Amino acid sequence: MNLQTLQREMAATVMLPLTLDEEMQAEAPDGRSMRDVAEGFIAPNSRLSAFERLEIYNRQYWLRVLGALAEDFPALRAVVGGRAFESLSVQYLAAHPSRSFTLRNLGSKLPDWLAAHPHWAGRRHRLALDVARIEWACVETFDGADRQPLTLDDIAALGADSQLALQPHLQLLALHYPADNLVLSLHDREKRERGEAGMSQDGAFDALAMLPKIRLRATWLAVHRADLSIYYRRLKREEFQTLAALRRGLTLVESLESGFADSKVPAPLRSQRVREWFANWAKLGWLCAADPNSGL
Repeated sequence: MNLQTLQREMAATVMLPLTLDEEMQAEAPDGRSMRDVAEGFIAPNSRLSAFERLEIYNRQYWLRVLGALAEDFPALRAVVGGRAFESLSVQYLAAHPSRSFTLRNLGSKLPDWLAAHPHWAGRRHRLALDVARIEWACVETFDGADRQPLTLDDIAALGADSQLALQPHLQLLALHYPADNLVLSLHDREKRERGEAGMSQDGAFDALAMLPKIRLRATWLAVHRADLSIYYRRLKREEFQTLAALRRGLTLVESLESGFADSKVPAPLRSQRVREWFANWAKLGWLCAADPNSGL
């Protein structure tokens, strides 16, 4: 067995989900005994068999990745319940194991996976999906790039066919629920329930959390960063659609047309709305010059 084969064999084995008793599986996916697999590339020692030595790595891998995912999605864990969250995490990580040098990227596919497998989120699946999208947007926003913003004078000099770019750290979300306040309150609750050592107390979020009443209502949200802090800002549909069009690379006039498509805002008020948007966007530093290397 050469080094590359050895590395792949061990990685595949270590990433296999544990049993319900948090032990290593007795059989490999191809039907081989896991004891035979372990003995193929791990030597026993005076205290542990090859299987037992490999099992240590198998357990530690899952403890680490499950813990990392729970740290990034505490509100999702509260919404679906601790046990359900662990089950969906195992299923998600089995489908999308860690492939990056950093655990920061571990949950990058979780919102899309949850949308495709709603049954893992239980009866709150639509709310859970919104919460997962907000929490992943926070990760993206926190360490997203920051480009030189345009001033109002810069924007005033643009023509109708000009293209603009948005700050890379700005995330735009179309949600089923107004779930931003819920995520904020659940994050605050999770922080309060941490012990003195900074670890969550036993039993926290194990059951479905008692949530405030929250009704289905289409909500458009911007998640952005300022002074190393993350903020949420709700948007009207027209403002959201205009920003989304700018991000897609449409021209200024095309973006505004897209923003007001099917809008009930009276025509006389639209110019005023647009002036307010651009004043706010410039103040928040959301707009950047198009990047000629990326097409935006």
